[in-house]
Amino acid sequence: LPRGAPSTSSYFSKPPHTDDQYSIAFSFVPKRTIPGKSLVFGNDFEHPIRDRIPPGFSAAFRILKWAIDPGLEGDVYADKPYLYGNALSSINVLSVGPKLGDNGLDSFIGVEAGQDEEPITEGGFEGGQELRENLNIPENAAARQKWFLGGHDRLENWQWEQGRVYKADFFNPYLDFNEFALKLPGFSLKVLGYFGGEDYLRYVLKDKETGEILFVVVFTLLPKEQVEGEEAKSSRPSIPDETMITTEPEKRFEPREDDLD
Repeated sequence: LPRGAPSTSSYFSKPPHTDDQYSIAFSFVPKRTIPGKSLVFGNDFEHPIRDRIPPGFSAAFRILKWAIDPGLEGDVYADKPYLYGNALSSINVLSVGPKLGDNGLDSFIGVEAGQDEEPITEGGFEGGQELRENLNIPENAAARQKWFLGGHDRLENWQWEQGRVYKADFFNPYLDFNEFALKLPGFSLKVLGYFGGEDYLRYVLKDKETGEILFVVVFTLLPKEQVEGEEAKSSRPSIPDETMITTEPEKRFEPREDDLD
């Protein structure tokens, strides 16, 4: 959706994304410096879901932490449930760019516009690689994720700098939207339909210390029958409402004096 949109993207035909189910790729320039320990990425909800959590979720969460993201933390039984991981270890690909001038974000948007959409790669560009090397951050994406899980001091030494360009990509093959299922190694759990009573899933990038949200991505799952029904309704020819049709009483013609000879 919308109708006429491509059914897929060339992104998913390129290694290592041929098995991935989705991708959240983004670039951002912080307007203020954010401590490395504070920026988190993950899912949250604005209302409780404790009465909708499916059987087997606890086992799925343990597998998720063991096989995918050991740094994942959360509380799905809270009034505002969440599952967050530190951005430095949760994001699959991270590329660090330059610090921008006074025009900052405006100049960055100008550079990005019109460029080919290629998958983001791990590393740095225009000075960003040197920053990584100075902090002894591994070049490989998986090694970088593991490295930041290895000690609190590594998170303390990192800052998301004001005015610096960052590119990131989050993806995985485990979340199947067609079946509303979380498919983990040796385990499958139909889970999305339970969340919030609505078929949606929200990802956020946020500062957990201040509560400030940098961005939100919402996946809304629409049943096929609902989409087809709405399309059929919108394709029907519109019929004027008879109650909206009014007529004025015919006025009797009265000649004016200058109409007469």
